[in-house]
Amino acid sequence: MQMPLPARKFEAKPYDLHGLHGISDKTLAVHIKLYEGYVAETKELTSRIRDMLVDGKVHHEEVHSYSEFNRRLAFEYNGMLLHEYYFDALMQGGSKEPAATSAFRRATEESFGTYETWKMDYVSVGMMRGVGWAICYLNPYSGKLSNHWITLHEVGHVAGFTPVLVMDAWEHAFILDYSPAERGTYIDAFLENINWREVEHRLNRTVAPISTPPW
Repeated sequence: MQMPLPARKFEAKPYDLHGLHGISDKTLAVHIKLYEGYVAETKELTSRIRDMLVDGKVHHEEVHSYSEFNRRLAFEYNGMLLHEYYFDALMQGGSKEPAATSAFRRATEESFGTYETWKMDYVSVGMMRGVGWAICYLNPYSGKLSNHWITLHEVGHVAGFTPVLVMDAWEHAFILDYSPAERGTYIDAFLENINWREVEHRLNRTVAPISTPPW
């Protein structure tokens, strides 16, 4: 008999981010509660899918539910992870810019020519119309950084690239503090609260380039 798949434990990470510059405690409380909802949904959907596979197959009458659960899981799971990338890189007393000698600044210079050009590009991505995420990725093959707009949590990611800096640009991330037209002010506030040591950790954790592709 097929043994049940082992259950994965999904628990919301605790965050104490009060006192950030330009991002209110009220916004953070609402935002963290939303994140906890993604964790709960991920846990629930994973459990339901596991139960459907308990005897090693998906029964005919469960096919539609199985498909829908899997589609929803991608949204909820990435919603959970992206929020963790976002919150993990914030800190009270964070720095507006990385240190002049930091590996991240060097990576921006190698990828964009100057740190200022990278920042302009990243902010411009965050200002794009619509709701979504602005993500700075590391290409593990070339060692170069690139900035991308992600719409729904699971749509638009570059396969194999590593998220280094993740900014939530959905309106729930700032609407209690700023109007939709003031998204640029929120982006400035976000960048003033960065824990660059966490960003450096993500950068250094990635395997060194293994080849030099043509891009």
